[in-house]
Amino acid sequence: MKAFVLTALLGFFAHAMSAQSIVSLYSGTIPNSIATNLQESTITLANGGVRVSNVVQPTLQVFRAPKEKANGTAVIICPGGGYVRLSMDHEGTDVAKRLNDMGVTAFVLKYRLPNDQSQVDKTTAPLLDAQQALRLVRQRAAEYGINPNRVGIMGFSAGGHLAATAGNAARRVVPGNIAGTVSATSARPDFQILLYPVISFTDSLAHAGSRKSLLGDAPTADQIRLYSNEQQVTSQTPPTFLVHAADDKTVKVQNSLRFYEACLRAGVPVEMHLYPKGGHGFGMNNKTTKDNWTDRLQNWLDANGWLVK
Repeated sequence: MKAFVLTALLGFFAHAMSAQSIVSLYSGTIPNSIATNLQESTITLANGGVRVSNVVQPTLQVFRAPKEKANGTAVIICPGGGYVRLSMDHEGTDVAKRLNDMGVTAFVLKYRLPNDQSQVDKTTAPLLDAQQALRLVRQRAAEYGINPNRVGIMGFSAGGHLAATAGNAARRVVPGNIAGTVSATSARPDFQILLYPVISFTDSLAHAGSRKSLLGDAPTADQIRLYSNEQQVTSQTPPTFLVHAADDKTVKVQNSLRFYEACLRAGVPVEMHLYPKGGHGFGMNNKTTKDNWTDRLQNWLDANGWLVK
C-alpha cells in the first residue's frame, strides 16, 4: 500500500511540475461552495496516466508558448472524465505541450466536478469554473503575453460538454456567481475546440453517466434542454472545430453531427473531422489512422488567423 501511495505521489508531482506554474482560479471565496471535509484524490495509472477526482480547489496549470513561437493566442483545456474524474495527462498536459508547439499558450483547467457535498448547486459548478478561467486569463493577458481577444476553449468528452456549454452561456447569469454579479470581463470564448464531445443530454444521444453526474437521476425537461448544447447554438456561438470517431460507443458520433448541423443553421463557422474508427478517449493519438487531428487543428487555427503573431 505504501509503495502505491508513493508511486501516486511521485506521479502527481511529476505531472504538476510539467506546468510552468499553477494558479488558483479564485483569489477569495469560491462561489457556489460549501465547507467540506472532502479530499481531492489523485491517482497515477500503470501507464502513467493521471486521474483527479473530488476537486475542491479549482486551478489552472499554465503552459507558456516559447518566446520565439508565441503568437498571442491562448487555449483553456477542459479534460474529460464523465464529470466524475479528470484525465489530466492525455486530455490535458500532453495537449498543452502540443499547443505550445503551435505558439499557443495553454491552460489546463482543473475544474470542480459536480458534488452535493461541496457545492450549493452542483449543476453550475463546472460552468462557473470554466467562465472564471476565461475571465482570469483575459484579466492577466499582459502577464501571460496573450491577446485577450484570442482566448479559446477546448474540451474532451464531458470536458467537451463543459466547453460547449461555456461557448453557449456567455449571456447567461449563472447562479452563485461572484458576489451575485457578472464581471465586466467577457466569459465568451473566441473559438472552441471539441473532441469527441458530449453535446446532448437528450435520451437518445446522452452519455448517461455525464448527465447523471451533472443533473442527477431525474433531470427536468428544462434542464435537459438547457444542457443539450445542440439546442442552445445561436449566431453568438464561437467558431467551432470538431473531432469524433464514427465507431465511438461511449459518446455517439451524432453528438458532434447535431452540433455541426446546428452551427450551420446559425451561421457559425464550423469545421468537423470524422474518423471511421478510433473509439472514445483517444486523446491526441488515434492509433487507427496515420492522420493526426492536431495537424488539422493547426491548419484551422492558422486559416482563421489565430496563429498569426
